[in-house]
Amino acid sequence: MKLDPVLLEILGNKAASVADEMSATLQRASRSTFVKEAADFCTGIVDRDGQIFAYPPSASVQFLVDADWGPTIRAVADVKEGDVIITNDPYRSQALSTHLPDIHMIKPYHHKGEIVAYGWCFIHFTDVGGSVPSSIAPSLRELFQEGLVIPPMKVVRQGVLNEDFVRLFRANCRIPDVNMGDIHAMLGALDLGRRRVADMIERHGLATFLAGQTALQDYAAEKARAVFSRLPDGDYEFWDFMDDDLVSRIPVRVRVKMTVKGGSVHLDVSDTDPQVAAAYNVPTMGRRNYWLTMRLASFVCTHDKTAPMNAGLFRPITVTNPPGTVLNAEFPDAVGIRSAPSRRLSDALTGAILKAAPDLMAAPTCGASAAIVLAEYDAEGRNRNVMVLEPTRGGLGAGKGFDGVDARDPSMSNLRNHPVEAVEAEAGVLIREYDIRPDSSGAGEWRGGVGQHLTVEILRDGGSILSRGMERLRFPAFGVCGGRPGKTLRAILNKGRADERPLTKIDELKVQAGETVTFLMPGASGYGDPYRRPAKKVRTDVEQGFVSRAVARREYGVVIGDNGRLDAAATERLRTARPRAAARQGFDFGPEREAWEAVFDDALMGELNRRLYAVPKSVRYETRRRIFETALPDLPVAGDGTALASVLGDPEGIRARVLAAMEEAFGERLATGADRRRRPSVDR
Repeated sequence: MKLDPVLLEILGNKAASVADEMSATLQRASRSTFVKEAADFCTGIVDRDGQIFAYPPSASVQFLVDADWGPTIRAVADVKEGDVIITNDPYRSQALSTHLPDIHMIKPYHHKGEIVAYGWCFIHFTDVGGSVPSSIAPSLRELFQEGLVIPPMKVVRQGVLNEDFVRLFRANCRIPDVNMGDIHAMLGALDLGRRRVADMIERHGLATFLAGQTALQDYAAEKARAVFSRLPDGDYEFWDFMDDDLVSRIPVRVRVKMTVKGGSVHLDVSDTDPQVAAAYNVPTMGRRNYWLTMRLASFVCTHDKTAPMNAGLFRPITVTNPPGTVLNAEFPDAVGIRSAPSRRLSDALTGAILKAAPDLMAAPTCGASAAIVLAEYDAEGRNRNVMVLEPTRGGLGAGKGFDGVDARDPSMSNLRNHPVEAVEAEAGVLIREYDIRPDSSGAGEWRGGVGQHLTVEILRDGGSILSRGMERLRFPAFGVCGGRPGKTLRAILNKGRADERPLTKIDELKVQAGETVTFLMPGASGYGDPYRRPAKKVRTDVEQGFVSRAVARREYGVVIGDNGRLDAAATERLRTARPRAAARQGFDFGPEREAWEAVFDDALMGELNRRLYAVPKSVRYETRRRIFETALPDLPVAGDGTALASVLGDPEGIRARVLAAMEEAFGERLATGADRRRRPSVDR
């Protein structure tokens, strides 16, 4: 059935409005602050094949469009009208859920006894049990440590809530009343969607409603192909690094080869580093997944704001995603912080697109988040409270013709801030500082966005601070086309006091009353030569507090007097005196990454991974760790203030030790020199 374009537009807007109303209903009815304020949830309508065709325009979590609901639906037998399916199992849901706090519900929508669509919603629950409050910590190694695993099952049977599930669920989480409030909010949103879908069918007819599902996805696919056609055909390779996996000090490389051909895009992540014995693995089941494609989704929607948000956007995208990498977790790998390697892939894709078409892509974002969780007992020491204090953010990268957005990074999810009043009313803390972080942005003709600055004072003894997503403590977001990298993340205990000390990645930090924890979020990258930024814009940056006078002089060559006025003559002299060679081109990765890759270049990493993937998974991680720690026993912890260059001053000597450690580990002599520097083929 072919639909008139006007009718298709009407159907698309109506379906999106239904999803939006479901979203508003869920948020109003929820109990948890992370839903009510930050909005870490979503709703939508899915077709009978398990592909989404209606997504709320107001969603704060946009990238879930590229999920597959089909395996979860098919995993539950004999679904009847009034049933609701629930799951948070990354493996049995085939990566619909990708860590245990994300609980998904699916409700079949019937018309005259026939399933015509499914309603869907998910919430990130603040706690679902497990080894630590909030259920997420970097050091966890297995899924079983991360909380209650809910395989696809019925939470509601023909309209009746499954009380056996309720008892089990309440017994396995730290905040059962809050969680059950959110469960009921989800059920309410799904039922509202059912009524609104029935209204659409009554108005337009079943045949039109079903045809619209397919036509809307076809339309989105056409839109995506048109945008991808703006990229020149070719192969574009890029990689970026996680700082480490917390349980070791070794950086983790995420590598992608992007092949563009005639409006289609293929992503090959085969050369990415192996899975880690920590919670930084991404469950993608070897297929295309939203954690792999979110940068491409934002690229399409940036260049065509009329593209509808549905599964069709991703039809032009294919992937090579073999087992064994950090981007393809295998049961029972821990997956709690699956967002960290996904962010590095997103930034690697940013680099690949910049190689293909630098005018069409902005510089990378800050590349980190720090969802700060407080776990505490109340004043009487009885009731447990687990709460996300703030989903703290950095900035957006600059692009040709525009500055980055300050203190907001919606590239992965556009979570809103928690109002200070709400945080202080619900948790035993005071927010002492909540501001921007001056001088954190990457300098450029177009300046990157600055990060946030948050200081929290603890009011009660015996609590814990947890923070997931802490990255960019070592390797900053890279500058583009002469722009400079952003500043790295810093975390500090008791800032400004005699017992001040830096914090590295937080697993679970015990805190006492009177202590403070400060997060200085990273800035995003600059684009273009900073000396080409108009001096009046730099003066405005200084006036508004984004850039200090010292940085204006050092990075931009702009002199601002003590009175705040621009010294045009001194600025002209300073800019003219800069050596021509000082203007950088291409990518500026910063001294830490440059020092690291002087030893661990692409060829060496490719050779190491090729050999690691040939050994059993059970010994792969420890083999990798042994090689690095033998060659670099004094490798510093990311974020402790020690520069990598201080321990990597002899690249050739370290490389020789790495090769010797590899030969010992694999029992085979390796090529050296020019032979080794040729990029190896990685064939698994």
